[in-house]
Amino acid sequence: MSDEESTEYYTLICDDPSHEVVLVDCGAREMDVVLAVRKVTGQSLWHSRDLARQAPVTLLGGLSAYRAQSAVAVFQSTGAKAEWRQEPEPGERAAPSP
Repeated sequence: MSDEESTEYYTLICDDPSHEVVLVDCGAREMDVVLAVRKVTGQSLWHSRDLARQAPVTLLGGLSAYRAQSAVAVFQSTGAKAEWRQEPEPGERAAPSP
């Protein structure tokens, strides 16, 4: 590229940023949470149990805000603590969790 050429990047306002679902804490009803993880992710029962026990863990990514909120509601109905958040843009570093 020469000095006169430059690259410009634009974020379209209509773009819905992708979101991720994080299981923060499994809670007291571990088996219910494992079944919810299996239902939402489609993983095997064994893998779902491993994921639930690794909390805090990101379970899903690349979701719309509506789908992320729906998944979090499934986990919260089992007594687990879950949250959805906007995924960082490529090249952005996520802030460390407190």
